[in-house]
Amino acid sequence: MAQTPQQRRANERFAKNEAAKRGKGPSVSKPKQQNKSPISTSWVVILAFVVCGGLILELFRIVPEIWNTVASMLSRITG
Repeated sequence: MAQTPQQRRANERFAKNEAAKRGKGPSVSKPKQQNKSPISTSWVVILAFVVCGGLILELFRIVPEIWNTVASMLSRITG
Protein backbone atom coordinates (compact mmCIF):
# COMPACT_ATOMS: atom_id res chain seq x y z
CA MET A 1 0.00 0.00 0.00
CA ALA A 2 1.39 3.42 -0.97
CA GLN A 3 2.00 6.22 1.54
CA THR A 4 -0.29 9.18 1.57
CA PRO A 5 1.27 12.66 1.59
CA GLN A 6 0.20 13.03 5.21
CA GLN A 7 1.97 9.80 6.22
CA ARG A 8 5.09 10.82 4.27
CA ARG A 9 5.27 14.18 6.10
CA ALA A 10 4.75 12.45 9.44
CA ASN A 11 7.52 9.97 8.67
CA GLU A 12 9.86 12.80 7.65
CA ARG A 13 9.16 14.68 10.89
CA PHE A 14 9.71 11.52 12.93
CA ALA A 15 12.98 10.79 11.15
CA LYS A 16 14.14 14.38 11.68
CA ASN A 17 13.33 14.22 15.42
CA GLU A 18 15.07 10.89 15.82
CA ALA A 19 18.16 12.20 14.02
CA ALA A 20 18.20 15.23 16.34
CA LYS A 21 18.00 12.93 19.39
CA ARG A 22 20.98 10.88 18.21
CA GLY A 23 23.12 13.94 17.66
CA LYS A 24 25.97 14.23 15.26
CA GLY A 25 27.92 11.03 14.89
CA PRO A 26 31.68 10.82 14.60
CA SER A 27 33.04 11.72 11.21
CA VAL A 28 33.99 8.82 9.02
CA SER A 29 36.74 10.54 7.04
CA LYS A 30 40.03 8.71 6.90
CA PRO A 31 43.14 10.45 8.18
CA LYS A 32 45.52 11.50 5.45
CA GLN A 33 48.45 9.19 4.94
CA GLN A 34 51.83 10.65 4.21
CA ASN A 35 53.42 9.07 1.18
CA LYS A 36 56.66 7.53 2.25
CA SER A 37 59.55 7.17 -0.14
CA PRO A 38 60.72 3.57 -0.66
CA ILE A 39 64.32 4.66 0.07
CA SER A 40 65.58 7.09 2.67
CA THR A 41 66.91 10.56 1.93
CA SER A 42 70.44 9.59 2.94
CA TRP A 43 70.53 6.85 0.30
CA VAL A 44 69.31 9.29 -2.34
CA VAL A 45 72.13 11.69 -1.40
CA ILE A 46 74.73 8.91 -1.54
CA LEU A 47 73.44 7.73 -4.91
CA ALA A 48 73.48 11.28 -6.31
CA PHE A 49 77.04 11.76 -5.02
CA VAL A 50 78.23 8.56 -6.67
CA VAL A 51 76.57 9.32 -10.02
CA CYS A 52 77.42 13.04 -10.14
CA GLY A 53 80.89 12.49 -8.67
CA GLY A 54 81.63 9.97 -11.42
CA LEU A 55 80.41 12.42 -14.06
CA ILE A 56 82.56 15.24 -12.66
CA LEU A 57 85.67 13.06 -12.58
CA GLU A 58 84.99 11.94 -16.14
CA LEU A 59 84.68 15.59 -17.23
CA PHE A 60 88.02 16.38 -15.54
CA ARG A 61 89.54 13.60 -17.62
CA ILE A 62 87.87 14.50 -20.93
CA VAL A 63 88.07 18.33 -20.93
CA PRO A 64 91.90 18.52 -21.21
CA GLU A 65 91.83 16.02 -24.10
CA ILE A 66 89.20 18.11 -25.90
CA TRP A 67 91.17 21.29 -25.20
CA ASN A 68 94.36 19.71 -26.62
CA THR A 69 92.46 18.58 -29.73
CA VAL A 70 90.98 22.04 -30.31
CA ALA A 71 94.35 23.71 -29.70
CA SER A 72 96.11 21.39 -32.19
CA MET A 73 93.41 22.06 -34.82
CA LEU A 74 93.80 25.81 -34.33
CA SER A 75 97.59 25.57 -34.62
CA ARG A 76 97.27 23.63 -37.89
CA ILE A 77 94.84 26.20 -39.31
CA THR A 78 96.89 29.23 -38.28
CA GLY A 79 100.35 27.90 -38.86
